Amino acid sequence: MFVIGSGGKHLEPGLRKLGGEILDVEIKKFPDGEKYVRVLGSGKEATVISSTFAPQDEKIVELLLVGDALREKGFRRLRAVVPYFAYSRQDRVTKEGEPISVRAIMRALGIYYDELYIFDLHNPETINYFPGKGVNVSPARVIAEYFREKLGDGIVLAPDKGALGRVRAVARELGLEYSHFEKRRISPTEVEMRPVDIDVNGKNVLIVDDIISTGGTMVKAAQILRKLGAGKIFVGATHGVFAEGAVERVSRAVDELAVTNTIPTPVSKISIVPEILRL
Repeated sequence: MFVIGSGGKHLEPGLRKLGGEILDVEIKKFPDGEKYVRVLGSGKEATVISSTFAPQDEKIVELLLVGDALREKGFRRLRAVVPYFAYSRQDRVTKEGEPISVRAIMRALGIYYDELYIFDLHNPETINYFPGKGVNVSPARVIAEYFREKLGDGIVLAPDKGALGRVRAVARELGLEYSHFEKRRISPTEVEMRPVDIDVNGKNVLIVDDIISTGGTMVKAAQILRKLGAGKIFVGATHGVFAEGAVERVSRAVDELAVTNTIPTPVSKISIVPEILRL
């Protein structure tokens, strides 16, 4: 059965539609801002679903409280499905005295949860910080299915070499060619981007990444593809962590922008609910 946290309410209708059993839980705030949690059902196993988008800290505390409440009620095995995992980009020490924030959050969740499922971690290796069973879930299948007919016999591109793994997974689902953009500095103030070893002229192109924040890279990539004669240009991503105005900037530059609903946004057109039910 599923327990839906504040960061999972937008996923609840899809879960119910596809037959997910939902355990009632009361979640509210005290007047001083502290969270209140009360589990209203019983059982032995449960899957808690909640993304940790803003306000991130509040949703992380809620996950801990729900875990404690379920253990107090006698649940023996708990799984956490955290579609968007806050602090995932804080995965290394850059200055002395800093924490590895993603490690701290995963270890805290490990106090209550036996298994942790996260969609498309920025650095997949960080799942190993979780003390129990940790799984980095690929959204490649649902992203590919959304764009299959639109893209046709097109090309899938990564905005940089670091994103090549997730682009490869989407391209394999579609049975299409894939490549990545390469950045080359041509002056102290100018950087050139160009697709590596692939001809986009006359081809539809899908650019795929894990997170879109400001959207600057996607806009620049789209402009380059237009100059190279690409057909329709689509942008897909797992997490729409959009800075103010980013949705509009990217949407103006491409034929369509679509992200999954790990975070609710105006362009969260790709549902991860089928993948959650497969876990």
